[in-house]
Amino acid sequence: MRIRIFLSMILLTLIASVLIASISIYQFKREAKDYHQERLERKENAIKEHINFVLATTTYPLTEKNLPLIFKDKIHELSDIHSLQINIYSLQGKLLKSSKASFSIDTVAPAIPTYVLGLIQSSIDKRYVDVKTIDGKKYRASFSQIKDLKFKPLGILNLPYIQDDGFYERELRNFLIRLGQVYSFMLLIAFALAYFLSSYITKSLKSISLRITATNLNQKNEKIETDDSSSEVNLLIEAYNSMVDKLEESALLLAQSEREQAWREMAKQVAHEIKNPLTPMRLTVQSFERKFDANDPDVKQKLKDYSDTLIQQIDTMSSVASAFSNFASMPAQQNETLNAVSVIELALEIFNKDFITFEAEEKEIITLIDRTQLIRIITNLVKNAIQAIPEEQVEKKITVRVKEDNHAVLIQVIDNGKGIEGQNIPRIFEPKFTTKSSGMGLGLGIIKNIIENYKGTITFESEIGKGTIFTVTLPLIKN
Repeated sequence: MRIRIFLSMILLTLIASVLIASISIYQFKREAKDYHQERLERKENAIKEHINFVLATTTYPLTEKNLPLIFKDKIHELSDIHSLQINIYSLQGKLLKSSKASFSIDTVAPAIPTYVLGLIQSSIDKRYVDVKTIDGKKYRASFSQIKDLKFKPLGILNLPYIQDDGFYERELRNFLIRLGQVYSFMLLIAFALAYFLSSYITKSLKSISLRITATNLNQKNEKIETDDSSSEVNLLIEAYNSMVDKLEESALLLAQSEREQAWREMAKQVAHEIKNPLTPMRLTVQSFERKFDANDPDVKQKLKDYSDTLIQQIDTMSSVASAFSNFASMPAQQNETLNAVSVIELALEIFNKDFITFEAEEKEIITLIDRTQLIRIITNLVKNAIQAIPEEQVEKKITVRVKEDNHAVLIQVIDNGKGIEGQNIPRIFEPKFTTKSSGMGLGLGIIKNIIENYKGTITFESEIGKGTIFTVTLPLIKN
């Protein structure tokens, strides 16, 4: 805006100078034209008065034939007195007498053009002025009738007049030089004035622009306070200050909403993490109640396995509660070196499903991970696999496989369920996304974060109607 104001003021100054120069040139040319026109008229009137005096005092009869005799000597006298060439023509346009020297007159003198004769006859005052430019010089030639004492036409008076504009051209050149000098000085003043005025006008706008650019929802925004602005700028400042107030209110509401949303998310995660161990614990208790035999010789071992399973799940819930109370990650990582084969096999015992099988290429595969989190990973994946198989399906099969592959622990959970539809594949690990009628869709998102925290990966392959394979890779530790 400052540049536009600056350029506008300079442009106005230049346009003013060009207009004044143009008007001056036009005025000088108009004055020169009027001067020469009036000068020719004055000379013509003076010469005609002199001619009338000659006609009144001559002894020759006043006829067209006698005009050369009447003005034989007088025409040169008139030309010298009035400093102008004089030509006398017949009414038919033939040259009768001229003030030019006899040696300069052609053998056959040029006649007046027919159109000029017509214009003379058609005019009210029987007069016509012909204007021509020859070799860059302007020529005026007046044609008017010579009349006798009874106002009867005798001939035509022609006065050639060379229009000398040298004086006006010199005056115009001097004027334009002075005008250029004055406007050059004015242009310098206009540059300085335009710069300071544009800077002054846009100073407040620049301040507002900088404040608006620095305005942010996540910070305390200062209002603009100024007393030296125009009413229009003050309206803009008031609008900005009002916007700052509303923005601060919105920021407070947004912060409160974000806190509430964070607590809701944390509550959902805590509920989900606590719910996961409860289901295996319930299945374990039901299985133990159904299969418990006091006379079984391995009753002590089975009771120990039952206790270990419950203790593991209780530890998981305890870690969730501790993490929630400390506002830390859920649950806090307790890295330990463990045998992935035995931990996974123990985690699968709580499901008590005949169609779940476990395969391990080796009896011992060592990795570094929190025991409860590894159990959580397996529990989540197996639980999802069970839910992916329709209740009415006759042949159900879930295989959990663990092996070493490319210096990593490879864990696969394979089911023959309904598979994952194509439009759901990109969103399968998104929080809150679920295709089930119950649950909150947090399980796969949580275990993905757990696995990635241990620099591992989780991927899946699925085919509609045939099933899904989830593959987890974790770093391998060699003995």
